[in-house]
Amino acid sequence: MLMRLCWTLAVILGIWLVLAQGCMSMRQSDEEARKHFDMQGVPLTTATITVEGKHLHYVMTGSDSLPTLYFVHGTPGSWDAFENYLRDKDLLKRFRMVSIDRPGFGYSDYGTPEHLARQSELISPLFQILDNHKPRYIAGHSLGGPMIVKLVADNPTDFSGMVIISGSIDPAEEKPEKWRPVLFKTPLNYFVPGAMRPSNQELWYLKKDLVDLQADFPKITCPVYFIHGALDTWVPPGNVDYGKKRLIHAARIEETLIPGANHFIPWTKFPVIKAVLLKL
Repeated sequence: MLMRLCWTLAVILGIWLVLAQGCMSMRQSDEEARKHFDMQGVPLTTATITVEGKHLHYVMTGSDSLPTLYFVHGTPGSWDAFENYLRDKDLLKRFRMVSIDRPGFGYSDYGTPEHLARQSELISPLFQILDNHKPRYIAGHSLGGPMIVKLVADNPTDFSGMVIISGSIDPAEEKPEKWRPVLFKTPLNYFVPGAMRPSNQELWYLKKDLVDLQADFPKITCPVYFIHGALDTWVPPGNVDYGKKRLIHAARIEETLIPGANHFIPWTKFPVIKAVLLKL
């Protein structure tokens, strides 16, 4: 019976090892995405640029004559975290919208995560490439929150407003999680499925990145909008208080705390977030 149990466990682990290489990639092909948007009557542009030998993939909807609203996803994830926003008729009347695959996710060198500072270096050239001489705005969810803090700080004259959605920006709110390197620095990493691999690694990077990010908050001068779930246990609302104290030069700070809401408000509280975006 013991031998049989060992063989059963070995087979299960073997099957999981094979499945883990391809499942939970959290991305869809450009062809599939364009077809899906066409069915909704919204043309979708998909593209990849090369920056310092690295690939940055993004999608875009809306008219080139409008201000641009950039979206930055959390971890794990990809551009399609904001799919509903990209095809919303009201938002399309106000913005050209761009959603980015952050480095390490989607089709931006999938599986190879980077620190926030390096991600900013790879993403920032896109703002000049897509410059249409109209105002720019940017919104980021979860780890996308500190990411847009870094992006706006590194491009201080480029943005007219930013929206931090459930942003994990306070280093004191981060749990130590010293088990993470045990996964990505050992063969155990092969058992971690899909996009959870780069996610696990960049969440470990985030511990130090948030400490370094403290110096960037005073560089931000545009209006800042916080949206957070009051019952968010993944990224506690204390992150908002931290940000408000650090953003000493922001032109304006507004906070929307959603009662009873958790961390997944981009999907569960779409009307609330849309209303804030329409105020930009």
